[in-house]
Amino acid sequence: MKVAVIGGGTMGNGIAHVLAQYGHEVTLVEAEQARVDKALATIKGNLDRQAKKEIITAAQAEAALKRINGATSIDDCRGVELAVEAVFEDFAVKQDIFKRLDAVCPKGALLASNTSAISITKIAAVTKRPAQVIGMHFMNPVPLMKLVEVVTGQATAPETLQRVMQLARDLGKTPVAVQDYPGFISNRVLLPMINEAVFCLMEGIADRDAIDTVMKLGMNHPMGPLTLADFIGLDVCLDIMEVLHEGLGDDKYRPCPLLRRMVAAGHLGRKSGRGFYEYA
Repeated sequence: MKVAVIGGGTMGNGIAHVLAQYGHEVTLVEAEQARVDKALATIKGNLDRQAKKEIITAAQAEAALKRINGATSIDDCRGVELAVEAVFEDFAVKQDIFKRLDAVCPKGALLASNTSAISITKIAAVTKRPAQVIGMHFMNPVPLMKLVEVVTGQATAPETLQRVMQLARDLGKTPVAVQDYPGFISNRVLLPMINEAVFCLMEGIADRDAIDTVMKLGMNHPMGPLTLADFIGLDVCLDIMEVLHEGLGDDKYRPCPLLRRMVAAGHLGRKSGRGFYEYA
C-alpha cells in the first residue's frame, strides 16, 4: 500500500517507521527539508537499534528505510491509498491539512488522524469524504507499543473501520474500536489521573517522588504520573485536558493551575529539558 504520513515528529516518524517495516511505501511529509532529514535520521537510528537487538535483520532495516521517501509538500501525496496526519494538537492546523489532503488524494483514499483527543467528526466535516475519515491513535513509542485506538466519527463508514482495523493488525498492533467522544478511551482515563497528580503536587500533599512512588508501587504502574506527563509533554497534557473540559463541560476535567503555569513557563518535560523533573 502507498501511504502518506503528514508530520515527522515523534509520532509521525514512528508511524512511518512501522508502516515501512511492514512493507508499505511511505511518503513522509514535513514543512521543510531539514525536518524531513531529521525524521529520516531518527527512523534510521531506531531501525538500526532494532537490528542490533535482533528484532529485525540488518537487511530488513535497510529495506524499510528505502521504502520511505521524504517530501515537503502535501501535493506529493497524490496516488496514496491512505494518508495519516500526525501533527500537533491544533484543530486549525489539522483542518487545513485535511482540506489539502482531500483535494489531492485519490477519490478512494482513506484519511486518518493520529489525534489523541480532537473530534474525528469535526475533522471529517472539513472534507468531501467524511465516510473515509477515521482516527488512528497510535501510542508512543509507536514501534514498541501495541495499541491503536481506531476512532469512528459520526459519518465514518463501516468499511473504513474494517479496513483500518485490519491494517493495524497487519502492522502487528492490537486495534480497539472507539466512538468519537472527547479523549476517546485512553486519554479520557489517563489524563485526569495525571491532572489529579499535579493537583496533589500543587496542594503540597506530597512531593513529586512520593506521588510517583505511590502509583508505581501501590498501583503497579510502570511509570509515575508526573514522570509520564514529562514524557508526553506538559503542553500536550494541557491541550488534552482543555479538550476534555470543553467537550464534556464538567469541572472535574479543569486543568490544574500548576500545569497551566508550567506550560506558560516553557517547562514542557523531557523535550524542553525541564518539567516536573530535570533532564540533561
